[in-house]
Amino acid sequence: MVATTAVPRAVRPRARAAAGERQRALWREWARSLDRPLTSYYLVLGTGVLLIALGLVMVLSSTMVNSITETGSAFSMFQRQLASAAIGLPLMLLAAHLPVSGFRVIGYPAMIISVALLLLTVFQGTEVNGALRWLEIGGLLIQPSEPAKIAFALWGAGVLARKDELRELTEWRHLLIPLLPGCGLITMLVLLGSDLSTSLVLLLVFLALLWVVGAPTKLFVSMFALVLGLAATVIAVEPYRMSRITAFLDPMADPESTGYQSLHGLYALGTGGIFGVGIGESREKWGFLPFAESDFIFAIIGEEFGLIGTLVVLCLFGVLGYAGLRVAGRVKAPFPRLAAIALVTWIIGQAMINIAAVVGLVPVTGIPLPLVSYGGSSLIPTMVGLGVLLALARNEPQAQRALSARGPSWTQRALSWLGLEKMAFSTQERSEGVTSKRTVRAPRTSGARGGKTAAKHRNGPVPAAGDRPRRNRRR
Repeated sequence: MVATTAVPRAVRPRARAAAGERQRALWREWARSLDRPLTSYYLVLGTGVLLIALGLVMVLSSTMVNSITETGSAFSMFQRQLASAAIGLPLMLLAAHLPVSGFRVIGYPAMIISVALLLLTVFQGTEVNGALRWLEIGGLLIQPSEPAKIAFALWGAGVLARKDELRELTEWRHLLIPLLPGCGLITMLVLLGSDLSTSLVLLLVFLALLWVVGAPTKLFVSMFALVLGLAATVIAVEPYRMSRITAFLDPMADPESTGYQSLHGLYALGTGGIFGVGIGESREKWGFLPFAESDFIFAIIGEEFGLIGTLVVLCLFGVLGYAGLRVAGRVKAPFPRLAAIALVTWIIGQAMINIAAVVGLVPVTGIPLPLVSYGGSSLIPTMVGLGVLLALARNEPQAQRALSARGPSWTQRALSWLGLEKMAFSTQERSEGVTSKRTVRAPRTSGARGGKTAAKHRNGPVPAAGDRPRRNRRR
């Protein structure tokens, strides 16, 4: 027999203390890694790239059957998605390196263009699956409500940032005008295309902007009640939306019609178990689950990758949301903070609505999973929004110092080559509210005013421009 050596009791507390100290050291190292200057930037970039890659894999898996049926090739729909990602990637990288003040300027024309496209969709749109959401331009079908999300986010952030800088957010009318009319106009145009889910996302962004800018509790509660009342009214006037509510409350009441999609989404999740049936082995994509590649792609992820796969997706969106809130908490100027909140609310809010609909927590809304679902109209604007969030992450004070130590970026060099040196190198300081250094002029020695100035500062240094008292221009 092999003799075993018992550990003395006096040694056990020391061993536990040493283990606890190692755990605390690992935690301190993890905390230090999160305090690095470009942590937010790399978190947004890493989670975004992983979600896009996962989306390409799942689109290929979930569309193979439909692609063969429609075109005879298993890769036709995947190739369109890959082309959309190829278009969105350079746009995302370009947006990530643009100055932040540029997005503030872009928000206004982007809002006007979005309203014009939505109006054109109402009168000249193409109806697909009973919804008038699509507009044909140059032989391509686009969904104008998708880029309208990023346009409204940037425009709303710019409006409130300007009012915040002018100290005009002390009254309710400055909080709501023109933000509320603009949100109401774009929401009404989206609703005319029978797109309730996108309207809810826009209203969610509106509420998030009011919350972050510091709206009074009574005003915020009133706007929240207004949003709920509008949603209830829109649902009540459309019979097919009421049928979705009925199917949500009891899917088994009509399993072959209104509850069909919800039930098969739950079947897909239940079939996957913990580890899934394997990539490409989904059974529901064989014509059983409608819109498996777009609205219910999360169910296919759960079937093929199991509970582990769904938790990974939730963690990726959670990290992306944390990184966006981190950016909003670290930037100094009002516009970057509000824009980061608006973009995070859009992407994460839409993801949560989609996932909640798949698992049966809310009625089926027909909204895609950002960066993952099939559809270039959704993927490209979301990638651009991700690029804007990357640019805001680069605008953090510590990130600015780290990037300035590396030298000018490729976009700054390109702007300098185009003769836009001022925009390339000084816009970042202006976006943070840092005034440029002013040259202090010597006092004049001739004339009445010059003599007084010279006499006033004869015995002391000339104060800098920032130290001089300013007259209040408002009468």
